[in-house]
Amino acid sequence: MATIHNICTRISTYRMLSSSRAVSDVSLFDSKSRRRCSLQKQSSSVRSMKITEDNQQQNLSASHNGHLTPEKLTSHFELPNAESTLGKTVLSPNAERKTKIVCTIGPSTSSREMIWKLAEAGMNVARLNMSHGDHVSHQRTIDLVKEYNSQFEDKVIAIMLDTKGPEVRSGDVPQPIILKEGQEFNFTIKRGISTEDTVSVNYDDFVNDVEVGDILLVDGGMMSLAVKSKTQDTVKCEVVDGGELKSRRHLNVRGKSATLPSITDKDWEDIKFGVDNQVDFYAVSFVKDAKVVHQLKDYLKSCNADIHVIVKIESADSIPNLHSILSASDGAMVARGDLGAELPIEDVPLLQEDIIRRCRSMQKPVIVATNMLESMINHPTPTRAEVSDIAIAVREGADAVMLSGETAHGKYPLKAVKVMHTVALRTESSLPISITPPTESSAYKSNMGEMFAFHATTMANTLNTPIMVFTRTGSMAILLSHYRPSSTIFAFTNEERIKQRLALYQGVMPIYMKFSDDAEETFSQATKLLKDKNLMKEGQNITLVQSGAQPIWRRESTHHIQVRKVQG
Repeated sequence: MATIHNICTRISTYRMLSSSRAVSDVSLFDSKSRRRCSLQKQSSSVRSMKITEDNQQQNLSASHNGHLTPEKLTSHFELPNAESTLGKTVLSPNAERKTKIVCTIGPSTSSREMIWKLAEAGMNVARLNMSHGDHVSHQRTIDLVKEYNSQFEDKVIAIMLDTKGPEVRSGDVPQPIILKEGQEFNFTIKRGISTEDTVSVNYDDFVNDVEVGDILLVDGGMMSLAVKSKTQDTVKCEVVDGGELKSRRHLNVRGKSATLPSITDKDWEDIKFGVDNQVDFYAVSFVKDAKVVHQLKDYLKSCNADIHVIVKIESADSIPNLHSILSASDGAMVARGDLGAELPIEDVPLLQEDIIRRCRSMQKPVIVATNMLESMINHPTPTRAEVSDIAIAVREGADAVMLSGETAHGKYPLKAVKVMHTVALRTESSLPISITPPTESSAYKSNMGEMFAFHATTMANTLNTPIMVFTRTGSMAILLSHYRPSSTIFAFTNEERIKQRLALYQGVMPIYMKFSDDAEETFSQATKLLKDKNLMKEGQNITLVQSGAQPIWRRESTHHIQVRKVQG
């Protein structure tokens, strides 16, 4: 019978083994950690409670909000053979989809019925795209999401307001203009111009920003034109790749960013709208440097608004300043559409991987966006490349993947969410599991909370248990998410705002519950809720971690990890 001392000693050994490797960059998928452990049956005494390894095999089926209902379990630490993994899903104990799904709400999904169906299909975050719609329509969406959240303890949809930013767009055209290769075509800063060979742009400095020889990309590269000459108010081009030019198409210059401010007057109006409605996140478009992040955070502080800032990395100018931008922010979005228009398209996958890695090392959430299931705007099934794209984002360690037009105005919004849910879940089930979470050798030594998150993850992975944490600020749940435990993090909070914010973080299932003054009573209430929701069963073990910035039922100087058994 092992004691808690024996288990802690074993964890310390795991830590030394992992820290003995020289690791220059944090990577969840370091080839050296791609091992699975086969644990022999054992029993240990932890706080006078017997721990046994459950060898029952269970299948899991999808249920509400992307969560899964256990029916049969399979051991975490057994490496299935090829026959058992190819062609059918092999899922882990207590498995739920860990990678979150962001859905853009638009005409196809703005009704109460559709928002409820999106949530049941797997939506975790509702995105309001301020490039479209007005405050009245977005207010209706916010009210519906808040209504949904008020009805559930264990389900939640966060709200993300995505600013329009300094977009350069062509003007309105009465009917689409067909552009043909070799044709001369002009863009003018004069307003209201629309002829067969000339249209307006909405940016007065457009002529000054472009140079002869530049390549203009329309609609993220769907069409391209070479700049041949300029006048005082017109840019004269030759069509390189033709197509159908419709109203208000987005314009980029390859390798350049517009000299517009990142936050426009319209954006400030939308940001105030977000403050008034207490949204959870801002996604700030075309961030070029950290100054704009500090500017927005200072404004939010003056408003006493607790809203996190997600920076969208989508401009050429942001890449040299990437470290300072990410450091100033609360998270990032890899907005691949404009990023691939302003930079060589072959660089986008490398930048995606780099941004994910940087955010992971900074313990900040990262979203991969744009074109993930683009074909499903018009078709009921995705391309095989799109499926692989989702799987790659999951394997690289993104916290969330995003749907844009697929759910905003697509024909098959629910099918798109279900595809994203299924692909993410299947990919997660195939990821290599390491007992000790990969980390920089000294990362978890910087403070007590990080050390306990690291060792709680190690213990939960070793004993094959989910993790329970009680939090008022969300800090410990976020730390645990960073270390990517193999099972779910049940994050109980008595703050609705924290519950909503945690909806974005990989592996975290936030649950609202009023805390009792008595720790044991609160733990009993929490385990009862998990049993009632079929998220745990009587006799199952759970790892409970007590640490973090604000002490709950403990003295400030004490921190502990327990393994508890769910009682009847």
